[in-house]
Amino acid sequence: MINIYEVLETNKMILEENLDVRTITMGVSLLDCADSSLMATCDKVYEKLTRLAKDLVRTGDDIGREFGVPVVNKRISITPAAIVGSSCCRRPADFVKIAKTLDRAAKRLGVNFVGGYSAVVSKGMTPADEMLIRSIPEAMASTERLCSSVNVGSTKTGIDMDAVRLMGEIVKETAERTRERDSIGCAKLVVLCNAPDDNPFMAGAFHGVSEVDAVINVGVSGPGVVNHVLKSMRGADFETLCETIKRTAFKITRVGQLVAQEASKRLGVPFGIIDLSLAPTPAVGDSVADILKEIGLEQPGAPGTTAALALLNDQVKKGGVMASSYVGGLSGAFIPVSEDQGMIDAVEAGALSIEKLEAMTCVCSVGLDMIAVPGDTPASSISGIIADEAAIGMVNQKTTAVRVIPVAGKKVGDSVNFGGLLGHAPVMKVSKFSCDALVSRRGRIPAPIHSFKN
Repeated sequence: MINIYEVLETNKMILEENLDVRTITMGVSLLDCADSSLMATCDKVYEKLTRLAKDLVRTGDDIGREFGVPVVNKRISITPAAIVGSSCCRRPADFVKIAKTLDRAAKRLGVNFVGGYSAVVSKGMTPADEMLIRSIPEAMASTERLCSSVNVGSTKTGIDMDAVRLMGEIVKETAERTRERDSIGCAKLVVLCNAPDDNPFMAGAFHGVSEVDAVINVGVSGPGVVNHVLKSMRGADFETLCETIKRTAFKITRVGQLVAQEASKRLGVPFGIIDLSLAPTPAVGDSVADILKEIGLEQPGAPGTTAALALLNDQVKKGGVMASSYVGGLSGAFIPVSEDQGMIDAVEAGALSIEKLEAMTCVCSVGLDMIAVPGDTPASSISGIIADEAAIGMVNQKTTAVRVIPVAGKKVGDSVNFGGLLGHAPVMKVSKFSCDALVSRRGRIPAPIHSFKN
């Protein structure tokens, strides 16, 4: 039984170490909103979201005040829009009308983001999937609170390289369409492999078709808490180090569990999962990179970085699973460059490259995240980066993702400021060598041999 005293025990974590509930995300099924009429579909989508989530923001704020736990974001995830619009959309512009409806609902409700402008195409694209994907640049340019994701592969199905090739082009076009805002449209667009159905974090959140009609998922974060605890562990052996991280993750998750259950009760919506992810922010002391330093690295990117990150990710998961029976989503450590001041410092010091970050994604929770690259990076190179990350996810049976921003007009060494939680980033070098011949091949990379479980 969780009670308020468990939250009071973590008071110092909240006041001094940047512990927060990063998001309360309401997942909403829009399957019953599909209609042969585009106007009717948009009307049903708007009505259902504004009805079910009308009290989401107020409830999150009330819980934060009453329990003394900051609830930073209130968000919505929906059924992949490619499915919702498949009966009524005949061209990409039709999907953009759905995008604008979702954005309008988000503004009415006051939520930070709506996720789920998505397509799941790990084994191939339907006509509706392809139309939605081709609509993404316009959708990102004409909305403010919409997030988009495309799942291009899985361990069970392999990697759809036609979708990978197309997504390289879409990322480039999205960057160009939002060039006046430092290509920020790409910061709200992510390409995934093995995407979970219950992820509460943006930009990859969507409400899977196997989920109930509506659900509350909570993402809780506390890299500053872990970093603070490890400062007293310098010189400790690995067993002590791991036990400390695990115990800290347990306490953080219990806070999230309390908030999730309370939000579920007040909103009358079932509780889904807790996602314990060490998600950094640009705030000083709220950095995964700083944790890696406390574990023993001079800078992230030094030899031993992947081992230190593997240790951290595993202990966070173990602590979270002990604290709640319903840990889900991504749950682990995020390594977004622009959102982590320590990662930014490592890039500027020359310690961290895209290639090293790719190695780190083999053992962290997600992938190459919030990385600014030169605006003249070819679409084929972006497709190659997506393919590499998808391969890591497919073979290792884990979620991987790519959220890169080819910032229009910027070159290596420049800096770009996205603002807020998205932070700022130095523009990083991409290999000058071509992969055109690879990504121009048609078809699918087959699933690995260990995908056969029956």
